[in-house]
Order: sequence, then C-alpha cells, then structure tokens
Amino acid sequence: MRTIDETISVSPQISPADVTELARAGFKAIVNNRPDEEEPGQPSGDAIRAVAETLGLSYHAIPVTHAGFSMPQVEAMRAAIDGAGGPVFAYCRSGTRSTNLWALAEASRGTDPQTLVTKAAQAGYDLTGLRPMLDTLAGKA
Repeated sequence: MRTIDETISVSPQISPADVTELARAGFKAIVNNRPDEEEPGQPSGDAIRAVAETLGLSYHAIPVTHAGFSMPQVEAMRAAIDGAGGPVFAYCRSGTRSTNLWALAEASRGTDPQTLVTKAAQAGYDLTGLRPMLDTLAGKA
C-alpha cells in the first residue's frame, strides 16, 4: 500500500481478507479500478464488496480498461472520494490506474497539477504523461 495523501492510498489487487485490515486502518471506502477477470484468479469485485459492506465500508467499482479514462470515471472517482467521510483505499493491478484516476479527479476540482504530480511521485507513481490532461482539467492549459 502506498499513501498519496491523507485522503487516499493505493495498491495492487487486494483480497477479501485484506478488507478487514483496511477497515482496522481507518479507511472508509474502497474503490476498485480493475475490471473483473482482467487476470485469471483475481478476486471478483463482488467478493471485495461483500466484505467491505459487512464491515461498514462503502465500495465503488470504477473499472479502467486499456481504453483509458473518461469523464464519467473521473466524476465517479471524485464522488467516491467526496462521499467517503474519511480515507479512501483504491486498487487496480499495480496502483497506477488508481493514482491516475485520483489525480484526474483532483485536477477536475481545480487542484494544482504540480501538487498532484509531486504527491504521486512521493508515492512512487509518475504522472508526467498525464500532465497535459491534468492542466486542462484544472483550467491551467
């Protein structure tokens, strides 16, 4: 798990058993940015959702495929973060899609793109390729 800031942490694929630890760590919501059956043997989103909801965490499926990001996904991520009432945990295959979608959601609310790039870099993620889109969303293009 990599913490980007106090509002969000990201990681590669989690298992249903990991959800208990996330609840204990104080997370309020889980965002799944991975499509089901992307790889053989990966836990289904429904399995993660079932445990999350049992433990009182909200669960949001916002899968990102090879097709890239769309504004509905950006808006859904922003809504998931805004509605969480506390820290959000997002996952995908490596954490990269989750980090990218978080940055796009934050840029869409006007957060400074350089701040987003810096936070992501401190967590080990490179947003350089997304910078033009971040600038556009933040109104700095």
